[in-house]
Amino acid sequence: MKTYRKTLTLEVPQRRQLINITPQVEACLRESGIKEGLLLCNAMHITSSVFINDDESGLHHDYEVWLEKLAPEKPHSQYWHNGYEDNADAHLKRTIMGREVVVAVTGGKLDFGTWEQIFYGEFDGLRPKRVLVKIIGE
Repeated sequence: MKTYRKTLTLEVPQRRQLINITPQVEACLRESGIKEGLLLCNAMHITSSVFINDDESGLHHDYEVWLEKLAPEKPHSQYWHNGYEDNADAHLKRTIMGREVVVAVTGGKLDFGTWEQIFYGEFDGLRPKRVLVKIIGE
Protein backbone atom coordinates (compact mmCIF):
# COMPACT_ATOMS: atom_id res chain seq x y z
CA MET A 1 0.00 0.00 0.00
CA LYS A 2 1.19 3.52 -0.83
CA THR A 3 0.78 6.55 1.40
CA TYR A 4 0.94 10.26 0.66
CA ARG A 5 0.93 13.26 3.00
CA LYS A 6 0.88 16.96 2.22
CA THR A 7 0.13 20.07 4.23
CA LEU A 8 -1.68 22.87 2.42
CA THR A 9 -1.22 26.41 3.72
CA LEU A 10 -4.08 28.84 3.21
CA GLU A 11 -4.00 32.60 3.64
CA VAL A 12 -7.23 33.62 5.33
CA PRO A 13 -7.66 37.42 5.19
CA GLN A 14 -10.98 37.46 7.08
CA ARG A 15 -12.11 36.25 10.50
CA ARG A 16 -14.64 33.90 8.89
CA GLN A 17 -14.42 32.48 5.40
CA LEU A 18 -15.41 29.39 3.44
CA ILE A 19 -12.80 28.34 0.86
CA ASN A 20 -13.33 25.68 -1.80
CA ILE A 21 -10.16 23.58 -1.57
CA THR A 22 -11.28 20.86 -4.01
CA PRO A 23 -8.76 21.89 -6.72
CA GLN A 24 -5.83 21.75 -4.26
CA VAL A 25 -6.98 18.36 -2.91
CA GLU A 26 -7.40 16.98 -6.45
CA ALA A 27 -3.85 18.17 -7.24
CA CYS A 28 -2.62 16.21 -4.20
CA LEU A 29 -4.40 13.11 -5.45
CA ARG A 30 -2.78 13.43 -8.89
CA GLU A 31 0.62 13.99 -7.27
CA SER A 32 0.18 10.89 -5.10
CA GLY A 33 -0.37 8.57 -8.07
CA ILE A 34 -2.89 6.60 -5.99
CA LYS A 35 -5.79 5.25 -8.06
CA GLU A 36 -7.81 3.30 -5.48
CA GLY A 37 -8.00 4.09 -1.78
CA LEU A 38 -9.08 6.69 0.73
CA LEU A 39 -8.31 10.37 1.12
CA LEU A 40 -8.46 12.11 4.49
CA CYS A 41 -8.54 15.88 4.60
CA ASN A 42 -8.57 17.63 7.96
CA ALA A 43 -8.16 21.06 9.49
CA MET A 44 -5.03 21.46 11.60
CA HIS A 45 -6.50 24.23 13.75
CA ILE A 46 -9.11 23.97 16.50
CA THR A 47 -11.06 26.94 15.13
CA SER A 48 -11.45 25.68 11.57
CA SER A 49 -13.29 22.93 9.76
CA VAL A 50 -13.18 20.78 6.64
CA PHE A 51 -16.53 19.64 5.25
CA ILE A 52 -18.26 18.61 2.04
CA ASN A 53 -21.15 20.48 0.47
CA ASP A 54 -22.31 22.43 -2.57
CA ASP A 55 -20.34 25.46 -3.83
CA GLU A 56 -23.27 27.84 -3.93
CA SER A 57 -23.05 31.42 -2.61
CA GLY A 58 -26.56 31.45 -1.14
CA LEU A 59 -25.74 28.34 0.87
CA HIS A 60 -22.49 29.91 2.08
CA HIS A 61 -24.47 32.93 3.30
CA ASP A 62 -26.95 30.61 5.01
CA TYR A 63 -24.09 28.87 6.83
CA GLU A 64 -22.82 32.23 8.10
CA VAL A 65 -26.26 33.27 9.36
CA TRP A 66 -27.03 29.85 10.89
CA LEU A 67 -23.66 29.50 12.64
CA GLU A 68 -23.86 33.05 13.98
CA LYS A 69 -27.28 32.26 15.49
CA LEU A 70 -25.93 29.10 17.13
CA ALA A 71 -22.66 30.62 18.40
CA PRO A 72 -22.64 34.40 18.05
CA GLU A 73 -19.24 36.07 18.07
CA LYS A 74 -20.37 38.98 20.25
CA PRO A 75 -20.63 39.92 22.97
CA HIS A 76 -17.27 38.33 23.72
CA SER A 77 -18.11 38.43 27.43
CA GLN A 78 -20.75 35.69 27.04
CA TYR A 79 -18.02 33.02 26.87
CA TRP A 80 -15.78 31.93 29.75
CA HIS A 81 -13.05 30.99 27.23
CA ASN A 82 -12.75 34.60 26.15
CA GLY A 83 -10.76 35.69 29.18
CA TYR A 84 -7.54 35.29 27.17
CA GLU A 85 -8.77 35.21 23.56
CA ASP A 86 -11.91 36.35 21.79
CA ASN A 87 -12.54 33.22 19.72
CA ALA A 88 -14.80 30.96 21.80
CA ASP A 89 -17.45 31.22 19.09
CA ALA A 90 -14.93 29.88 16.54
CA HIS A 91 -14.31 26.78 18.66
CA LEU A 92 -18.05 26.11 18.85
CA LYS A 93 -18.58 26.69 15.12
CA ARG A 94 -15.79 24.23 14.33
CA THR A 95 -17.44 21.59 16.52
CA ILE A 96 -20.70 22.01 14.61
CA MET A 97 -19.07 21.88 11.15
CA GLY A 98 -16.64 19.04 11.88
CA ARG A 99 -12.92 18.49 11.67
CA GLU A 100 -12.38 16.32 8.60
CA VAL A 101 -13.71 14.46 5.60
CA VAL A 102 -12.86 11.08 4.16
CA VAL A 103 -13.45 10.56 0.44
CA ALA A 104 -13.16 7.34 -1.54
CA VAL A 105 -10.66 7.39 -4.39
CA THR A 106 -11.81 5.44 -7.45
CA GLY A 107 -10.02 5.39 -10.78
CA GLY A 108 -7.66 8.13 -9.59
CA LYS A 109 -10.52 10.56 -8.86
CA LEU A 110 -12.42 11.70 -5.80
CA ASP A 111 -15.58 9.57 -5.72
CA PHE A 112 -18.02 12.44 -5.17
CA GLY A 113 -21.77 12.67 -5.47
CA THR A 114 -23.31 15.34 -7.65
CA TRP A 115 -22.28 18.87 -6.59
CA GLU A 116 -20.00 17.69 -3.77
CA GLN A 117 -16.95 19.85 -3.11
CA ILE A 118 -14.47 20.03 -0.21
CA PHE A 119 -14.46 23.24 1.82
CA TYR A 120 -12.21 24.72 4.43
CA GLY A 121 -14.26 26.72 6.93
CA GLU A 122 -12.32 29.30 8.91
CA PHE A 123 -13.91 30.87 11.99
CA ASP A 124 -10.90 32.73 13.48
CA GLY A 125 -8.73 33.75 10.54
CA LEU A 126 -6.53 36.70 9.67
CA ARG A 127 -3.41 34.51 9.54
CA PRO A 128 -2.05 31.51 7.60
CA LYS A 129 -3.83 28.21 8.31
CA ARG A 130 -2.98 24.58 7.51
CA VAL A 131 -4.90 21.64 6.11
CA LEU A 132 -3.62 18.06 6.06
CA VAL A 133 -4.21 15.77 3.08
CA LYS A 134 -3.41 12.08 3.71
CA ILE A 135 -4.05 9.45 1.06
CA ILE A 136 -3.66 5.68 1.36
CA GLY A 137 -4.18 3.09 -1.33
CA GLU A 138 -2.73 1.59 -4.49
